Amino acid sequence: MRVLLDECLPRDLRKHLKGHDCETVPKAGSAGKANGELLALAERSGWQVLLTMDQGMPYQQNLQGRAISVAIVRAKSNRLPDLVPQVPAILAALRSIKRGQAIRIGG
Repeated sequence: MRVLLDECLPRDLRKHLKGHDCETVPKAGSAGKANGELLALAERSGWQVLLTMDQGMPYQQNLQGRAISVAIVRAKSNRLPDLVPQVPAILAALRSIKRGQAIRIGG
């Protein structure tokens, strides 16, 4: 699965998502883009999932008919120590997520 990590997530999180092609938004050249533009660029570049902590994304963006999905992680903070416990749930979500779907992970 090709997973793009939103700017709000630490880049080292990708090391924990073994078995997936992961990159950060800045490294992919899309830093500073608004959500709608970011999703469009990511989709055109072949990313399958945008991993974010932006809880409002599903309310702001219509994913119906899109090739990209959004996985929203809930954690105490966006610091790596707070996200690592969510990795098993993230990996499980990546196995089951469908195109154009927004799912929430953790709590």
